[in-house]
Amino acid sequence: MATDNPVESLQEEATCPVCLEYFTEPVTLECGHNFCRACITQCWEGSDTAASCPQCRETVQQRNLRANRQLANVVEIAKLLSLQAAKGARGDGVCERHQETLKLFCEEDQTPICVVCDRSRAHRAHTVVPIEEAAQEYKEKIQAHLRTLREEREKLLGFKEAKEAETKRQKIVSEFQRLRQFLEEQERLLLAQLDKLDEEIVKIQNENVSKLSEQISHLSERISDMEGKCQKPASEFLQVRLSEKHSRSPHRKKRQAVEISPELEVRLSGLSQKTIAVMETLRKFKVNVTLDPDTAHAILILSEDWKSVRWGDMRQRLQDNPERFDSDPCVLGCEGFTSGRHCWEVEVGGGRFWAVGVARESVRRKGEMNCNPNGGIWAVRRWWGQFRALTSPVTPLPLSWVPSRIRVCLDCDQGQVTFINAGDGAPIFTFPPAAFSRERIRPWLQVWDPDTWLRLYP
Repeated sequence: MATDNPVESLQEEATCPVCLEYFTEPVTLECGHNFCRACITQCWEGSDTAASCPQCRETVQQRNLRANRQLANVVEIAKLLSLQAAKGARGDGVCERHQETLKLFCEEDQTPICVVCDRSRAHRAHTVVPIEEAAQEYKEKIQAHLRTLREEREKLLGFKEAKEAETKRQKIVSEFQRLRQFLEEQERLLLAQLDKLDEEIVKIQNENVSKLSEQISHLSERISDMEGKCQKPASEFLQVRLSEKHSRSPHRKKRQAVEISPELEVRLSGLSQKTIAVMETLRKFKVNVTLDPDTAHAILILSEDWKSVRWGDMRQRLQDNPERFDSDPCVLGCEGFTSGRHCWEVEVGGGRFWAVGVARESVRRKGEMNCNPNGGIWAVRRWWGQFRALTSPVTPLPLSWVPSRIRVCLDCDQGQVTFINAGDGAPIFTFPPAAFSRERIRPWLQVWDPDTWLRLYP
């Protein structure tokens, strides 16, 4: 704040707002305010959050303290001017009444006095101390008040950090709630699809039972008729047989052909027209994939055509290149995809310890792996008596859903990975959409058991 005295104005501009002394090694913050280097460092000490200016509270993203050499020069000039002003104005330190130096301080009147004033009636009963002692006492009071203000500021900073932590916690809880709602919606959709598929299966089964019952009834009549004919005498039996031979008509053959029509064969196979359409659509995106031997764990053995993988009897002596897995028994596919839709099938047989899915090109190869989308892996796993989707946390799946052949469907543009039973087209699990960011996504297999083998199909 400017005053009528230019020297006092200069002294105020050269004073640190924290310690209230002349600046020592002045530094400038991004907001434009200046502080002693030691003062601002002490203010920020122990704070892990973004720093802020003690004067305007503006957040400072980077603690890059710039030395203000011009301000340091101004401080030195202010000190010289203050000293010269003190030397040139020694008359201001003289009692106007007695023309004596003001060496004492009256605590009752809160004013400097001289030794003659101390003996006068006006101050004889007052408490008087040397002016230097009074100045030191007031400095100590100011420092104590300054410490109290600093402690109050630290408390407010603590409250601010606690508030920010609570806000972050609420944000995380909200994200988990949103993810749980999405998974519940996916579960409802899948259950609805299963119910509809069950209804179609029951309908087809009922139709099949009806047709089979009709055929059984027809065959029963034929059997009864033939048994009756077999009881007749030989001459009469031959006459009946000859008449039947001449009486056979094309109409009868046509009816028999209708009974085993292609439509009936499709219905007997338990596949609806909708399922067939879905399978035809998936065939358009099928790709031929192989396994990359440079990424295979040393315990795994690949077939000569790089289509199958199994657990070996012992670790092979292979070059420990950066691409090879060295902790979990995994292997990647040679092919990688950055856009479009692609699908392939993996035959898992009756194995009880395996995982099938896809992984990012940047998936961790060395040391302990994080087998979920956070670690760059989208997969389903069979582990003894459990069948799970490797979400975070894992999503349990019914063990009855484990197929002998799994179709892996990858949609790079939508960031989606879906697993389907290749036998009947039933959905197994669909991961929530992810951001692949144009990174290559490759097939990923894992084998944990000597009795387990996996094979790739287009």
